[in-house]
Amino acid sequence: MASCTPTHGGTNRSVDWQSLLDQSIRSPAELCRRLDLDPSLGVEAESAGGNLPLLVPAPYAARIRRGDPNDPLLRQVLPRTEETLATPGFDADPLGETTARCGPGLLRKYRGRILMVTADACAVHCRFCFRRHFPYSDCPQNAVQRASALEHIAADRSLHEVILSGGDPLMLTDAELARLLAQLTEIPHVRRVRLHSRMPVVLPQRVTSALVELLRAGRITPIMVIHVNHAAEIDRSVADGFARLIDGGVPVLSQTVLLHGVNDRADVLVELFGRLVDLRVVPYYLHQLDPVAGAAHFQVPIETGKSLVAALRARLPGYAVPRYVRETPGGDHKEVLA
Repeated sequence: MASCTPTHGGTNRSVDWQSLLDQSIRSPAELCRRLDLDPSLGVEAESAGGNLPLLVPAPYAARIRRGDPNDPLLRQVLPRTEETLATPGFDADPLGETTARCGPGLLRKYRGRILMVTADACAVHCRFCFRRHFPYSDCPQNAVQRASALEHIAADRSLHEVILSGGDPLMLTDAELARLLAQLTEIPHVRRVRLHSRMPVVLPQRVTSALVELLRAGRITPIMVIHVNHAAEIDRSVADGFARLIDGGVPVLSQTVLLHGVNDRADVLVELFGRLVDLRVVPYYLHQLDPVAGAAHFQVPIETGKSLVAALRARLPGYAVPRYVRETPGGDHKEVLA
């Protein structure tokens, strides 16, 4: 995203995640060296990164298989030449978010809910990110700039849920996040806050006891929606973070993007969703890839996706099978494909 440097502060444990973030791998050559990969992959990645250069926190890199250029986790983070190819139907604003903007950093798509872009950075740069071309410079960057967004929410009594997104909302420090949640708590008609985050998976050190406590501190119901695409992303530290959230009273749902070469096989998805259920995480959505420019090589045909969901239903209990959906510009809800 536009910036990769977090503001420091918070508890001692918060310093740990921020230090890890500061030490993230930003050089394709360094990532290839650590993973015993052909240096030519690093040269390719350096030229293909474009406006979304490589960014991988070390705890995530440690889960990538050494010496395997086709590892499903590596495929999600290492730029490839395919990103530079123009593909018809894949553009910079695949969900029509430009027209959904209704205020500074606010997107209004569905009835009763509003999305707030709370951060312009992530802990990892996913190569399929649907906001890789998003104009973050137009969004509020601090508490003062968010004031008008909060005024907009307070003035619209039809809004009952605020979705914190980005970038990644957990890039905010505990102090910044607590302040924002306290401000939302002061708006009587806001009942729920939903945080969409990749950090519990790629940098689980962010999920501290202090974070869980601040999420539960007010009257608003918090819901954490984590983004996970492969069972190999879930090690013990990730599982422990899920447990801290759930044991602390924060429901955890999962979202997965169907990606060619990553998780477009039934066995892979069965393992992922089974693992999530074992960890008390509810599989929520399996997303069809958003057609963003630079990500066409990840596309899986919808008919293939439907076949995969049919296989999941034959092998998993119903509660372990997410809804297979896609988002279309201007739609009043996500389209359920299977």
